[in-house]
Amino acid sequence: MLVAIHQPHYVPWLGYLDRMAKADLFVVLDHVQFERRNYQNRAMIRVEGESKWLTVPVIQMSQKERIIDKQVDNSESGSRSWGSTHFKTLKYAYRKAPFFEHYGPRLQEILESRYEKLLDLDLAMLDFLRESFQIRTPLKRSSEMRAEGARSTLLLNVCEEAEAGSTFLGGLGGSRGYLDLPAFAARGIGVQWQQFKHPTYEQCGEAPFTPGLMSLDLLFNCGPRAVEVLWAPVMAKRDELLAA
Repeated sequence: MLVAIHQPHYVPWLGYLDRMAKADLFVVLDHVQFERRNYQNRAMIRVEGESKWLTVPVIQMSQKERIIDKQVDNSESGSRSWGSTHFKTLKYAYRKAPFFEHYGPRLQEILESRYEKLLDLDLAMLDFLRESFQIRTPLKRSSEMRAEGARSTLLLNVCEEAEAGSTFLGGLGGSRGYLDLPAFAARGIGVQWQQFKHPTYEQCGEAPFTPGLMSLDLLFNCGPRAVEVLWAPVMAKRDELLAA
């Protein structure tokens, strides 16, 4: 079993979805510490050709708060109508994108619902993206598992609990630097690294292509064809290998 593990993101980028789709099981790492200025409550969008952050306001209770406990700030000071504001910002930013109206109603429904917990919002958005990109990989939350530890040890324990002899599908980020490969090998857990080439597609506006944005950018610009665009590099590489 190929297991991918990652913290929940507000609106994940394409590399996140790519790793999820390639795994046999995707574990949402929701019981670890919330990280400020990370992607758990914000996403990068493109406005007038420039990258901008779209951030969900959260209540800061403690520096050691877990993601699963993190609360959305729906108060007056926290911009109570942040969801409506996010939708209006997206509508303005992607007003010239050919498929914004196609996804707009469902997106508006998600953003204008009231969420007390950040995790519930992230998972609702993830469900929408999984449906749109036709990703059927089973999900499991780490808070529903017994695995403990930190960093490499935690990832190893999650993989072992998921299935003995499973393989960890590492991403493009931090785990490449701290993963204890000998410890994985000693417990019979394999390691495979994600290979991801960011697709290039036509974005609304005249600015050069901007990679690394939230995955909604691809949906708004390419619509149902986004599935084909996202995995076109993978299919091309496969065809190249078959022809060799």
